[in-house]
Amino acid sequence: MRRVFITALLLLLLVSLANGATTYLYGEPDLEATVAGTVEFSPGSDAEIMISIRNSGLNEVKLETALPSPGNELPNTARMVTAALDAGGAPVTVKTDPQMVGEIAGGQSLTVPFSVRIASDAPGGTYPLLLQLSYTYLHDTEQADPGTAIYHYRTGNTTLEVPIKIRAEVYPEIIESITEHLSAGGEGYVNLKVANSGHLEGRSSVLLILRNDESPVIPVDSSVYIGDFAPGEEVEARYKVNILETAEENSYPLDVAVEYLDDQGDTVRSETIIVGVPVGGKIRFDVISPMVSMHIGSAEEILVEYENAGKTDVYSAQARLIASDPFTCSEDTAYLGDLGPGEHAVARFSISADKSATVKEYGLDTEVRYRDALDNSRISDPMVVKVEVVGRTGIEQVLYSPVIMSIIGAVVVLIIYYTFFHRKKKRS
Repeated sequence: MRRVFITALLLLLLVSLANGATTYLYGEPDLEATVAGTVEFSPGSDAEIMISIRNSGLNEVKLETALPSPGNELPNTARMVTAALDAGGAPVTVKTDPQMVGEIAGGQSLTVPFSVRIASDAPGGTYPLLLQLSYTYLHDTEQADPGTAIYHYRTGNTTLEVPIKIRAEVYPEIIESITEHLSAGGEGYVNLKVANSGHLEGRSSVLLILRNDESPVIPVDSSVYIGDFAPGEEVEARYKVNILETAEENSYPLDVAVEYLDDQGDTVRSETIIVGVPVGGKIRFDVISPMVSMHIGSAEEILVEYENAGKTDVYSAQARLIASDPFTCSEDTAYLGDLGPGEHAVARFSISADKSATVKEYGLDTEVRYRDALDNSRISDPMVVKVEVVGRTGIEQVLYSPVIMSIIGAVVVLIIYYTFFHRKKKRS
């Protein structure tokens, strides 16, 4: 058999030299993979890992042969390469499906992107990701007839380790969130209990709250110093916030982050997390007393009943009645006191209706000034007290009509004058 093999090889060499065609008898792809660019990633982040795939395969035996050449295709060329990334045991979720990357000739390389999500609780360290490659390549060439060749292809599969590094970081986790006195248009407090769920001790740490986009919750005090923040440690912090008047009764987002010094002494900000902050609607009052009736030209004491229609306590409330023509107020303010949600209070006002008033229904503006739980002075939205001006009837109509009373007065004067003049004339 050895003699037969040597004889066949010599014959092949002779034919090759006679025809001058080049054929590679042996070679195959040799694929390697590395991360191109960034190799270090943060817990909780979405990242794109760029993996460079290089073909280092060689064509080891070359002959001049009479076999037809398969064109530019060489045994060390990896054809129809498919790349799939697997997390293995790494705390990573691969979001990119297996992808066709084409052909990689010997000595060439190409870069393939993979989208991944790093787990928020990932411990720091180096992790190998598994790159699974499948491909085809020219295995050998067989001469069927003179001038005719059959090319045999094989499928190759290989799994390569691609190491990445995950940074050890501080990761804040909200354990508890309690709010105080938060209502639209006012101020209140947000109390947070936060744990370090990461795997790094943050030195000289500051716990931050930040406005989330267009959220109506706006921090007044945005930072609390918490010192060294060890993994698993819990801290509590209290922040003052302002709520825009446009806020409705709802829960709104608030951003939370930790700023700290890492192992290299660099200032780092953790991933931002979001906590929901419940906000009550705007503090408001309603006038619940019935319409007040007044006679033209009268001065009366009227009673107006107010209700705290909000969901927050108010303190030292005072009601004010804003009189306008044809009304005047001699006493336009009244003390209501402290009112809890749903509680009522009655105010007394002294008001006069001018004699020129028209018989109809009027609306007088009223408002309530009060102090909130943080002792801020606030004023309610305007409300309306309905006052109906009515005419007088019977003897009242006569007594309170300036025209009729003037006529009566004139008649009385005439009677007195006539009586006095007539008696004087008789005596003379």
